[in-house]
Amino acid sequence: MQITTEDDFTGVQEDHPWAAQFTVLGYASGGISTIPHNFFRDWLDQEAQHGHFHIGRCSGLGVGSLVKYDAGHQGLGIGRFVAGGLRLRFLLNGQHESKTISTYMFSVAGMGLRNAPPPQYGDSIVKNDVWIGDEVMMLGGGIIENGCIIGARSLLPPNFRSEPYGIYAGSPAKLIRFRFSEAVRAALVDLAWWEMPLSWIRDNNAMFLQDMTADEDQALATIASLKASREAYEAQHGKQT
Repeated sequence: MQITTEDDFTGVQEDHPWAAQFTVLGYASGGISTIPHNFFRDWLDQEAQHGHFHIGRCSGLGVGSLVKYDAGHQGLGIGRFVAGGLRLRFLLNGQHESKTISTYMFSVAGMGLRNAPPPQYGDSIVKNDVWIGDEVMMLGGGIIENGCIIGARSLLPPNFRSEPYGIYAGSPAKLIRFRFSEAVRAALVDLAWWEMPLSWIRDNNAMFLQDMTADEDQALATIASLKASREAYEAQHGKQT
């Protein structure tokens, strides 16, 4: 299993108060990310040995969550500032070929029997600033865009695609509404605040506490102020990604 995270990863914090429930990852620039124990599974519900996983800074998946790998063909990518609920399920593949006479995997019966190779999904991606409710199930090949909310117990079908800052729920999950107006959503995507260090967020923390739905003009003004602050920071410290 190949696990990657931020470049300033400093190690697993084994003495963290949550270490009994999670593998806690620390970073030189601050913040932690949490991976629940027994998260990486294969189709036998054993520890997965193949595949790849990436998690960004300040992201965490709830206790009892798991990702099921199938022969290591797929990966799961979790961005920054992702909040995942309890008992999430990321089923990256496990497909059977449905275009042949039978969906059965004849090869498991032995006797030299063969079956068509199972179809493969692409990687599953959860971008940044995403909130996923308890017991959501995400099937393979999906992309959850920046700023989305996924309602508890929703089912994200194969190759699911969201729009930024959408609220999705149901089985299969469908768009309920957007969190903000179109202009505010576009400005937030352009701002990409999750690329900035925690120190910058701390310096601008008050603006992150404002209601962005009450007055569109005020919301856009706040985002413009943050964009100017980002540009000033990058002029001094270099481009952030």
